[in-house]
Amino acid sequence: MFITVEGLDGAGKSTQAQILAQNLEKRGYQVVLAREPGGTKISEAIRNLLLDPRQETMASSTEVLLYAAARAQLVEEVVYPALQRGQVVICDRFVDSSIAYQGYGRGISLDFIITVNHHATRGLVPDLTIYLDIDPAAGLERVRQAGKTDRIEGETETFYRRVRQGYLALLEQNPKRIIKVRADRRVTEIAEEIWSYVERELRI
Repeated sequence: MFITVEGLDGAGKSTQAQILAQNLEKRGYQVVLAREPGGTKISEAIRNLLLDPRQETMASSTEVLLYAAARAQLVEEVVYPALQRGQVVICDRFVDSSIAYQGYGRGISLDFIITVNHHATRGLVPDLTIYLDIDPAAGLERVRQAGKTDRIEGETETFYRRVRQGYLALLEQNPKRIIKVRADRRVTEIAEEIWSYVERELRI
């Protein structure tokens, strides 16, 4: 099974992905936990470039292609092999992030993003996507309280409001795959709700 966790920066994706992985492992599942961009030597190198605040002149189309390149390497090196071994793969972000951030946030053609990522992932689509929904202002406040921000996290609240609209549009278009979970609650409460959806999907 391929599960992705999505949401704005500050929504708590990484924390919830880790908790979900632990819950699955406790029940005997073999789990591979990955993040985007990253997860392989090549993808991590691309991540460093993408998130470097000094890269102020990066074109939005370059951003799309770099994310897709990092994703292609992750899929080939980590995701597909793990799925073929019968493992559960949990990925912190996937194609939905590119659609929300570069499509709705940056205004890049959705058709371009979808086409590029279709080739990058060989058409791989998650079985289940957990979307952690948070108000953009609250998410940014969490990020900035945590310390130094990266190139994407340094964007404006207006940008993040466009990104959130992108996620909500994806939710409306994919109601069977994407589950919306409120991220403005206690970590344990959020984790329990996420587990209820995953448990149902796996028919444990």
